[in-house]
Amino acid sequence: MKISGLSLDSARYGAMRSLPVAVSVFAYGMVYGLLTREADLSFTEAVLSSGLVFAGSAQFVALDMWTHPLPVAALIFTTFIVNLRHVLMGASLAPWLDPLPRRHRWPLLFLMADETWALTYGAIHKDKSDMGFMVGAGAVIWAAWMGATVTGRMVGTIIPNPEAFGLDFAFTAVFLALLAGLWKGKGDIPPWLVAATTALVAHHFIPGKWYIVAGGLAGSLTGLWGNRADG
Repeated sequence: MKISGLSLDSARYGAMRSLPVAVSVFAYGMVYGLLTREADLSFTEAVLSSGLVFAGSAQFVALDMWTHPLPVAALIFTTFIVNLRHVLMGASLAPWLDPLPRRHRWPLLFLMADETWALTYGAIHKDKSDMGFMVGAGAVIWAAWMGATVTGRMVGTIIPNPEAFGLDFAFTAVFLALLAGLWKGKGDIPPWLVAATTALVAHHFIPGKWYIVAGGLAGSLTGLWGNRADG
């Protein structure tokens, strides 16, 4: 079954492929749930923040700034900077997103978290699926993130120190695994190295979250330059 470039087979494949990643998402999602209690968010606020925002790193940044009175302008600007990487992510999937009707395109963009983007991008470029992959993967990862937020919130009094269980490392581990899945060959080394180096240098010298944007742009431009040189 296939509707407007979204096949049920690809959705099932995306759901299955995302299960190992969802386990890690659940681990660091629990950390977010735990921290919402420390930030004095109500249970409803914690659940709505994950269900409606669904942006792990931005949610952690916002939670770190969650004080009273709430610094609304600084909060909006900082999360905007953190999420600028979605411009690059969306552009990379534009050839497959643009042909879709808007009624399908906008829900897909909501599901385009870092994990779902990486898994979908890898599957599409290996000619193993269409954008239905993101539907399945996004649904599973969204459910894992929501379940983790609720679980973390409820067991907050039982696990006061998530670092003692290594839950804080799950965020790093899942992205290392995703990088391995995106590996295409030696040609990936220059843009990855440039992105990592630029991000580290920017993190050291520039305050705020600009290192995320700087690393992403530097790596993308390096990859573009390499492709043109090969052509």
